[in-house]
Amino acid sequence: MRVDGKHLFNASLADVWGVLADVPTLARCTPGCEALREVGPGQYELDLHLGVGAIKGQYSGKFAIRRQEPPNRSELEVSAKGIPGWMQGRWTMELTPRESGTELTYQGEAQVGGLVAGVGQRMLGGVAKMILGQLFTAMAREVDARRESVGAQTLRAMKEGAVGAAVAKER
Repeated sequence: MRVDGKHLFNASLADVWGVLADVPTLARCTPGCEALREVGPGQYELDLHLGVGAIKGQYSGKFAIRRQEPPNRSELEVSAKGIPGWMQGRWTMELTPRESGTELTYQGEAQVGGLVAGVGQRMLGGVAKMILGQLFTAMAREVDARRESVGAQTLRAMKEGAVGAAVAKER
C-alpha cells in the first residue's frame, strides 16, 4: 500500500525538525505508541496499541531511523507484529520552508498481513491517513508548546534583566 501526502506546519523549518528529530517527542506524538526503547544508534523497540475498525490490538516491533539529512529529510522504517496481524513500512519525510510555514511531504510503502489485511486496502489507506493526521496535529501542538516555552523564558529573562538593571541603577 502506498502512503503519501503533505502537511503544512505554521512554524519554521528548525522548529518542525526539532520535533521530528527528537525521538522521545515523536513517540509521544505518535498515536498508540505506548513505549519506545533505544536499543542502538537510531534503533528502537516499540509497543503500540492500534485499531483498524473492529480489529484492535497490541503490537510489538522495531523502529529505525535509516538516514537523516538535517534539517530537511529523514528516512524511517517500522515493523510490528501482534495478534491482529503484522505491519511493516518504510517512508521518507521531507521538510521544505514555505512562506506560510514548513511543508512536510511524506511518501512510502506499507504492507500489512493477518486480520488487519482483511479490512481491505481502501479502508487501510484511510486509516493510515487518519493516523498520520493525528501524528501531525500532535507534532504541531508540540512545536507550539516549545515556542511558547521559549517565549516565556525570553520574557522572564527580559523582566529579570530589567529589574536587575533598575536595582543596579538605584544603588
